[in-house]
This record gives sequence, structure tokens and C-alpha cells, in this order.
Amino acid sequence: MGSNKKMSLAVKILIALGIGVVFGVVANLTFSTGINEGINKWILSPLGDVFLRSIKMLVVPLVLCSLICGVASIGDIKKLGRVGIKTIVYYLFTTALAIALAMTVANIIKPGLGTGLKMAASKQVVETTKPPFIMDMFVNMVPTNPIEAMVKGDMLQIIVFAILFGMCITLLGKKGEILLDIISQVNEVLLKMIGVIMIAAPIGVFALISKVIIFQGVGALLPLLKYFMTVILALFLQIFLVYGIALKILGRVNPIRFFKKFWPVMLVAFSTSSSNATIPVSLEACEERLGASKSVASFTIPLGATVNMDGTAIMQGVATIFIAQLVGVDLTMYQMLMVVLTATLASVGTAGVPGAGIVMLSMVLQQVGLPLEGIALILSVDRLLDMLRTVVNVAGDAAATIIMSNSEGELNLDIYNDKVVIEELGSEIA
Repeated sequence: MGSNKKMSLAVKILIALGIGVVFGVVANLTFSTGINEGINKWILSPLGDVFLRSIKMLVVPLVLCSLICGVASIGDIKKLGRVGIKTIVYYLFTTALAIALAMTVANIIKPGLGTGLKMAASKQVVETTKPPFIMDMFVNMVPTNPIEAMVKGDMLQIIVFAILFGMCITLLGKKGEILLDIISQVNEVLLKMIGVIMIAAPIGVFALISKVIIFQGVGALLPLLKYFMTVILALFLQIFLVYGIALKILGRVNPIRFFKKFWPVMLVAFSTSSSNATIPVSLEACEERLGASKSVASFTIPLGATVNMDGTAIMQGVATIFIAQLVGVDLTMYQMLMVVLTATLASVGTAGVPGAGIVMLSMVLQQVGLPLEGIALILSVDRLLDMLRTVVNVAGDAAATIIMSNSEGELNLDIYNDKVVIEELGSEIA
């Protein structure tokens, strides 16, 4: 009987992740550079890129359709405003808290002391940018051309357009019901496509993690191990302590059950290193497995992937202290507060794609007068940390979704508290 039981997709992803790590380490230590480049060119990159592109293919249409449906289903414009304000305030608060937590941990561990690292040895070119003017961020949220915003994947502009579109469908009353029904059906098709694509998730995860390990190896990690472990500790505290307490106190739910049901999505986030790419899977998990309100989830998940970057903020906090310690600079309390403020504001509108955190870090370092050359030093391990902080980003969005759903009395506690073993993410496919 037991031998006929199908292995869940989550377990398959976990196994593929482990095999990918082992394969990457073996290839890095035994194969020549030429062989590894050939494996990557002909096998790993194509498989990983096809999986990533397949998920990203659905991001814009799914965010647009699900958000329109969610806003229209809320019906009450006052309620929409209430949920929106609560969500944005919560996101900004947790981001600021994440940076403060990271800087506290870094000041205790002092990762930049006793490493023997010198920034002068690094000659890598670092892309820099200036901190955004806060009013420009608000202005740029409104698209001049919504079609162009969709083509470019500008999530904030897409969100604003979708919210306005959904509100106007509600204001039309019965006249808008036919259009809403069509959009709802398109949304259902997109959700079904997620299930189809996720069948290939183990293959994509294997390819993506193998590629990282083969070319990063353990050698790049050793000189920066103290910095690496400090970031991991701060990420661990944020995801399990901060989110756990928030779910228990604000969401009034069992946080352990949340992590048990959401960890497959966290694996996908780890392998893709992209909050945007995880939107479809996260939406499906929050609605179907955690009992979140569809109207709330369709608002909080896409918005969170754009403005809620707690994992990225933690990296910035630790990296700032790390670089300051390397150059022998003692940051004042005022400078630390400026780091918190700048990183929190910079997180708004930053693309939920791999590497966006490095651009944000350049803003923070410029704000407190630290050398940008420090970024080049930590780039050697940033790809691995990018995977880990994306997990925190995505988990933070989902935790907020549960909290907001329950605050509105729309969390299905029967589904949330269901102890039945999680089925495959793609098991709905008949």
C-alpha cells in the first residue's frame, strides 16, 4: 500500500536540491573549468533558464488578473483603503525592523574584524546609483502607458493600474460583472498553468543550484565566512523569530503550521532567487493551503514582492557594518538611523529580481560615506546569500497575507489548521 503512494512535489524539490548541491561540489572539485563550462552551457543553463522563464512568463498576467479580481471582489472601497494602508505600514515596519536587527547582530559579532581582508585588492567594477527622492517614487508609481509597464515588468505601475481597474469594475456594478467573470476565468487558467509548470520544478531546481555551486564553490566562501554566517543568523532570526511572533500575536495563528505548509514555496524562492518569479507559487499556496482570502492575497503578495524586501534589508545592514569595520569607521547612532531610513525607502520599488540588493546597498553606503569598493568584496558570496534572503522576502509576504486576512476576518482557519499532509503543488492537474 505504502509503495503506491506518490511522492509529493515538495519532497521531490528537496531531493533535487540536495542532489544539485552534491553534484555542484563534486564538479567544482574534480572537473576542469572547460568541462564545467560545457556542462553549464549545454545542460544546466538551458534547463534552469527554461524553468525560470516559464514561471516569469506568468508573473505579469497573473498579478494583473489576480489583483483586478481581488480588488473587485472586495467591493467596498473603504475596506480596500483600510487593507492597503495596514499592509504598507506593516511592510515598512518589518523592513525597518529587519535592518535594525541585522545591524545589532553585526555589531555584536563584528564580522569585519579579524578577517585579514583588504578592499584594495578588489578591482571589480561596482554599479552605483543615488538614493531615490521620495516624491519621485510616488509619482513614478502611476504609469503613463500601462501596456509599456507590463512589457517592462514595472510591478508598482502594474499594481496601481490593476487596483484602479478593479475599483472601477466595482463602481460599474452589474455592468462590470461580465468583464470581471472573463478576467476571473483567465486568472483560473493562469493558476492551472502554474501547476503544469511546477511539475518540472525538481529539474529546474537541480539545474539552478548546481550552476551556483559549480562556479562559486566553497573556496569563495571561506575568506568571508564570518560575514556570511552573520547574515544567515540575522535572516534566521527574522524569519522564525520576527515572523513567528507576528503570526502568533498579530495573526493569532500557529506559526509552526505556517512554516510546515509554506516551506515548498521557500524552496522555490531559494532556487530562483527572485521574489517576482515566486509570486505565482506563493499566491497558490496562501490561498489553497493556508486559507488566506483571495482578495487580500492578490493584493499583498504582488505588492510585497515589490516593496517588502526584509531579507535584502538584512544583507544591507550587515554589509554596512562589515564594510565600516574593515575600513575602521565607527558609525554614529545618527548614521545607523540614516542606514535604516535609506534602506527602508530604497526597498520601495526595487525590482524583485536577483542582484537588486547590490544596487540598493550602493545607495546605503553613499548615504553614510563608506567606500563603494566594499561591494566588490562581498560580491563573491552574494549569489548564495541572494538565494537565502529571497526566502525571507517571500516568507515575509506570505506571513503578512495571513495576518491581513485574519485582521479582516477572512482567513479560513479550517484550511489553515488542517493537519492533512501537504499534497503536491501540481496535484490539481487531472
